[in-house]
Amino acid sequence: MRATSLAILGCGTMGEAILGGLIGRGEIDPARTHVTVRRAEPAARLRAKYGVEVGHDNAAAAATADVIVVAVKPQFLAELLDDDRMRAATTGKLVISIVAGVRVATLGRWLPAAIVVRAMPNTPCLVGKGMTVLAPGPRAGTEHMEVARGVFAPVSRVIELEDKHMDAITSLNGSGPAFAYVMLEALADGGVMMGLRRDVALEIAAQVFLGAAEMVLSTGSHPAALKDQVTTPAGSTIAGLLTMEDGRIRSVLARTIQEAARVAGTLGGPDSGDGAKH
Repeated sequence: MRATSLAILGCGTMGEAILGGLIGRGEIDPARTHVTVRRAEPAARLRAKYGVEVGHDNAAAAATADVIVVAVKPQFLAELLDDDRMRAATTGKLVISIVAGVRVATLGRWLPAAIVVRAMPNTPCLVGKGMTVLAPGPRAGTEHMEVARGVFAPVSRVIELEDKHMDAITSLNGSGPAFAYVMLEALADGGVMMGLRRDVALEIAAQVFLGAAEMVLSTGSHPAALKDQVTTPAGSTIAGLLTMEDGRIRSVLARTIQEAARVAGTLGGPDSGDGAKH
């Protein structure tokens, strides 16, 4: 089961990643796709590149579709959804919010007649290697979740979790690529320090991250077990690992996720996120 018509409200970087994935794989008809943006320049570009209808009226766009993806900034969400025109336009329809920090309960309060699903994709969706976590609202059944999966499957892996976990997901999945880029850059810096050209060091470090991640996903092995496979007695790997431990890298990275999750719970305003954590 898949969407027959689609609206993406606030079609920025992530919205375009979803749009490009769906159209590129023939999952949605451009003629039945309506996106909204705030400025004329991206509107013209999206129209020319994808052949979709592009406008500025969010409620009008929502009225044309059976599935609506909401991709605006958190500070604009209440104004967009807590509106009588939007409530009328979304009645009985599937509304998927990728907006950080806004709970399913809040979405349902603004759009009581819609079927709401919360989603947290990440920027690697832009290259078809993303990760998306879905949290169903109380009215979302199996068929609705199948449609929601279909929206993100062309550009990412997709799993489902309860809404109570979404602050942690926002931190680990949404912000996680930024943390990985810092680690990747640091490894490349080490290569440069030891005489490698910057471009060579970056290529090797990036492939190391890509390959290591695929090893975890494809084998199902714990990262510690995979680490032990390349850690020989008195070797270079164990020397490097002990240097990492001297820097408390595990604690620092774990605390990074904890702090980012704390902030994620505040993004949607005072009634968003997991109130039990604040």
